[in-house]
Amino acid sequence: MKTSDFYFELPEELIAQDPLEERSASRMLVLDKNTGATRHETFKNIINYLKPGDCLVLNNTRVLPARLLGVKADTGAAVEVLLLRRRSGDVWETLVKPGKKLRPGAKVSFGDGLLRAEILEIEAEGNRLVRFFYDGIFEEVLDSLGEMPLPPYITHKLQDKNRYQTVYARYDGSAAAPTAGLHFTEKLLHEIEEKGVKLAYVTLHVGLGTFRPVKTENILEHHMHSEYYQITAEAAETINEAKRSGGRVICVGTTSCRTVESAADENGFLQACSGNTEIFIYPGYRFKVLDCLITNFHLPESTLVMLVSALAGREHVLEAYREAVEERYRFFSFGDVMLVK
Repeated sequence: MKTSDFYFELPEELIAQDPLEERSASRMLVLDKNTGATRHETFKNIINYLKPGDCLVLNNTRVLPARLLGVKADTGAAVEVLLLRRRSGDVWETLVKPGKKLRPGAKVSFGDGLLRAEILEIEAEGNRLVRFFYDGIFEEVLDSLGEMPLPPYITHKLQDKNRYQTVYARYDGSAAAPTAGLHFTEKLLHEIEEKGVKLAYVTLHVGLGTFRPVKTENILEHHMHSEYYQITAEAAETINEAKRSGGRVICVGTTSCRTVESAADENGFLQACSGNTEIFIYPGYRFKVLDCLITNFHLPESTLVMLVSALAGREHVLEAYREAVEERYRFFSFGDVMLVK
């Protein structure tokens, strides 16, 4: 199977640069995974497609304002440090710009010294290990100084940091938002629960590898990035009960999908667990847990388009994407949404 099999034409002007004023006002393309039939809806009407006994699986990771703009302490030269993951205590794995200026021993200042850093070492892929120094609580300092690490295709500055967080975001750790969840409001979630739909919250900390393009022509040669996930006993039992009672498991976003599919046993049941996953889902994959998927529109030739194609079939998905382009849907992180049912 070739990467080019998942290519589609996307006009640049359809890439959403800003979130809508109202989260649930996004357009929603409903795709029948068996027939390829489509309908056009507004996301707030998602409740009409949910049934009592169904289970919505949501990723409650919280995006770190991980982009830090500072200056090199000795020269005053501008530098950028992007937090990837905490290694231990105040030591983080990071991406830095410009790399040539930030060798081991280099010191950096952010926010007139509110946060300081020293480069400890350079890793194999060029990432830097950095130790931070500060007064108070690191997360509070980061929240005051850091910017959201928006994807490279978004060029507008985000006016409100909370619009790149889901309303149910809880656990810090992501370098990118689980964007399908951005469409939900607290009011809509309450109405969904009132209808008899169960909510199960899992955690997968999204890495920047989610934006990494597939560079191999044969998709089987692509190596997926590793991401940390956790499933609580409560979430596992909620999902298992839905399956036992004949309800559907509807994952909100590809990250929720990858979490439950990584953790399930051969019969599709879950238990409390945590770990790292490199699961790569592409056509031919047999889903063990997921029945339906709520997801944004993804990059051409991306692993995310491949995942959606595994559920609904490549031809159905690419035809739906062509229709979305014709209908001027908004694409990517701040864009519209698709329900694959």
